[in-house]
Amino acid sequence: MLSSPPLRLRIARNSSSLAKPLLSTCSFPCRSRFCDTPLIRQRHLNLDPHAKRPRQRHPAARRFFSSTPHHRQSNIVNNIAAMSDLSVELTAPNGVKYTQPTGLFINNEFVKSAKGELIDSIDPATEEKIASVQAAEVEDIDNAVKAAHAALRHESWKGISATDRGALMYKLADLIEQHKETLATIDAWDNGKTYADALEIDLSECVTVIRYYAGWADKTYGQTITSIPQKFAYTLRQPIGVVAQVIPWNYPLSMATWKLGPALACGNTVVLKAAEQTPLSILYLGTLIKEAGFPPGVVNFVNGLGRVAGGALVSHPLVDKVAFTGSTATARAIMGEAAKTLKNITLETGGKSPLLVFGDADLEQAVKWSHMGIMSNQGQICTATSRILVQEDIYDEFIPKFLETLKATSKVGSQWDKDTYQGPQVSKVQFERVLEYIDIGKNEGATLAAGGEPLNIGGKGKGFFVAPTVFTNVTTSMRVWGEEIFGPVVVIARFKTEEEAIALANNSQYGLGAAVFTQNVERAHRVASEIEAGMVWVNSTQDSDPRVPFGGVKQSGIGRELGEAGLEAYSQIKAVHVNMGTRL
Repeated sequence: MLSSPPLRLRIARNSSSLAKPLLSTCSFPCRSRFCDTPLIRQRHLNLDPHAKRPRQRHPAARRFFSSTPHHRQSNIVNNIAAMSDLSVELTAPNGVKYTQPTGLFINNEFVKSAKGELIDSIDPATEEKIASVQAAEVEDIDNAVKAAHAALRHESWKGISATDRGALMYKLADLIEQHKETLATIDAWDNGKTYADALEIDLSECVTVIRYYAGWADKTYGQTITSIPQKFAYTLRQPIGVVAQVIPWNYPLSMATWKLGPALACGNTVVLKAAEQTPLSILYLGTLIKEAGFPPGVVNFVNGLGRVAGGALVSHPLVDKVAFTGSTATARAIMGEAAKTLKNITLETGGKSPLLVFGDADLEQAVKWSHMGIMSNQGQICTATSRILVQEDIYDEFIPKFLETLKATSKVGSQWDKDTYQGPQVSKVQFERVLEYIDIGKNEGATLAAGGEPLNIGGKGKGFFVAPTVFTNVTTSMRVWGEEIFGPVVVIARFKTEEEAIALANNSQYGLGAAVFTQNVERAHRVASEIEAGMVWVNSTQDSDPRVPFGGVKQSGIGRELGEAGLEAYSQIKAVHVNMGTRL
């Protein structure tokens, strides 16, 4: 699942009612008017491994966030909640108080599910319930899809200009920025990721992605095509229609914006289902969708069990496209269901991404990046570089440096602690899955170099905490080598030659991401070309960019998100032939 996203970019806007001041020139060497330096999941890249707080931030990072004080946030949340009993007043462990919607967001209103079934949201650090939300049944999914279908054809959406559509998206981005502390609090509480990362990385990314695609809304053109005399042809780029979007639990809001951004920019309508483990933040986002001014039915958010709500959504006859991020196994089932009605699909699925460290690499940087590439976000990243391949002449030097960085950096603790690098796994199921794979690695004969056990944080015996784990002397026949664990577990192997490194890297059913560390430019390009992956980083990892396509090959997915390619996934081309005088 991910993949890790990141992006710190502001788009210039001309609308005085929506615009905020642009960032000043980037303080990094690029000196760009816009801040183009990717920051995704960069936690400690230029720090001494013994530093107390191993977290590096871009010099402009603080300026990425709105200066709007928390107390000036709009009252829309409270106003909507007051209209029904589908909300609950909550106070998070960090002291943030807010109104949490709990209904299904359909036609710009929160409604109860048909059967009144509920899903509990659990704090993975304490195992205590946060809130319960309505769980959609087949009837509720039908209502949401029909609302989206009606909105697609209504003049309030179909009839507005592309520029006005972009203006709505800019307004939504502004509202997300204004409510960023609350949204980050919800994701940290619901998911277990650190509040610092949720605020400074995830929410910044959400704002960036929506603004990026808002800028594209009136720039998706057709073509005029030269034909024969007395005839010309042109194309129209049109929305696909009603889009079903299913997002994962590792980056709830980030993944939502990755899918909402291009879908809305192209004029589609959406029914988005959140992961049942993290149902809360998407409902709060629904209040902002309404406040931004989107017409009823354009964006609908539902929670529910995958086998019930998810199945009903992807099989609905009025759904024209399905976009899914999650496990490969679930993607196969979705693909089979979508094939019955030939729906357009985009799938971003599993990974077991390799990171290659050649003998000429900058070893200090390779160690820091490789640690961040697997251990950030509790290892719950679909592009996590969970297989590290090190050339044998530096292998014995790399291992102790990696373990030293792990010990100095990967502090496991509460998601609210400023010094925490790794919070709890998202759920008991995921916690037990990670521990099961650790036992498998031990039984297969891999060398356990670090971690390998659950942790008791705070002495209460609660929470889904796992020690960051390192296996060395791993062979390709081991399950921990080939299967996605989706947790803070890395396997490290050695290679002799470039050819062997490429063969080992490609020895996987997956092909999402890969990273190469070398100071030889020719080798970098050569290896990047040969690795079977949708994305290859050279001398970095996880620093994606909203303008660059993201996606995998092999069993890691179909299609691309982000960048201009993301628009292609949500639009279709119609050809128009015009006869200028030919007579029969």
